[in-house]
Amino acid sequence: MYLLVKKVVLSSIMSKRRVITIKDIARKFNCSPSTVSRALNNHPSINIYTRKNIQEYAEKLGYQPNQVSLSLLNKKTYTVGVIVPNITGYFNAAILDGIQTILEPQGYALNIFQTNEFYEAEVNYIHKLLANRVDGIFVSVASETKDYAHFEKVIKQEIPLIFFDRGCEVEANQVRVDHYMGAVMAVEHLIQMGCQRIAHLKGPEGLSVTEERLTAYYDVLKKHKLPIEEKYILPAGFRTIKGVYPTQKLLALPDPPDGIFAVNDNIAMAAMHVIREHGLRVPDDIAIVGFDDEPHAAYCFPTLSTIAQPTLELGKEAAHLFLQQLQSETENFTAKEVVLPSQLIIRNSSLKNHLPTTN
Repeated sequence: MYLLVKKVVLSSIMSKRRVITIKDIARKFNCSPSTVSRALNNHPSINIYTRKNIQEYAEKLGYQPNQVSLSLLNKKTYTVGVIVPNITGYFNAAILDGIQTILEPQGYALNIFQTNEFYEAEVNYIHKLLANRVDGIFVSVASETKDYAHFEKVIKQEIPLIFFDRGCEVEANQVRVDHYMGAVMAVEHLIQMGCQRIAHLKGPEGLSVTEERLTAYYDVLKKHKLPIEEKYILPAGFRTIKGVYPTQKLLALPDPPDGIFAVNDNIAMAAMHVIREHGLRVPDDIAIVGFDDEPHAAYCFPTLSTIAQPTLELGKEAAHLFLQQLQSETENFTAKEVVLPSQLIIRNSSLKNHLPTTN
């Protein structure tokens, strides 16, 4: 008796969970599934009365199109993968917003993955996205990534691959900000403020953004015939906590810097905190410029001078490159690189001469 009741209950549950298909609707109207499909898609070959009846019945039953079947039929899933180092900060969130702004009206959904800068995670997510047959993949390369074989797999499968912010030596579309000129503006500004011993708290080794900003730092000091001393160039990273120890090392020098160019705003704010803890003043004793123009840069104390990046536009441009590649024939595809300008935002953290600020 118990087994019989259990079977009836399970049967009832399964029937409730049964997915309504086009064939079910076709049986109701005694027509072919193709007729139902055309009616649901408002095809003019089906008269308005039949279309209305089929659509109302489908809605009553809670019919949902089988996206897997549709993707196999159309050879498109209308999904894209986006792989970022992290999604906790404003920078990548704004880029994601830009991508979504362009692609969502086109019917695309975003699958977002966070690597936390780990190479293995990046490789794993690429394989998952390929297995799920996404229509395109957007990547900001992890700092650990030194091998690009997983990206080559994407290209071999003729799936659009777009690098944003951080690029790599792979023949694929790329969109980035002019990190070099941004860093030039930052260091030039510190020199204009009277700084002679300028330190650089740099990002992770091997990343294009790290190298471009470091190269700019070298070039500007050479241009102004200022000494380049390795003791003023210390690795920090991108996370706030990573800026504490290298700043402490700088302040422990017999001749500490009078200016600091930080690889990003998080590191700059950590440096300001350490400087104040040592009883020194920003900018009177040490002027500071960051990079990114995070929203809180305008509200910390003192307000932070920084290099602004057009993050929303960066995401939009990446999305446009994806759509353009979809429309081009594979054999005629040529990878493009889009470089967006950066902007110096002068606030109180660098104003040794107390010039007017801009926001």
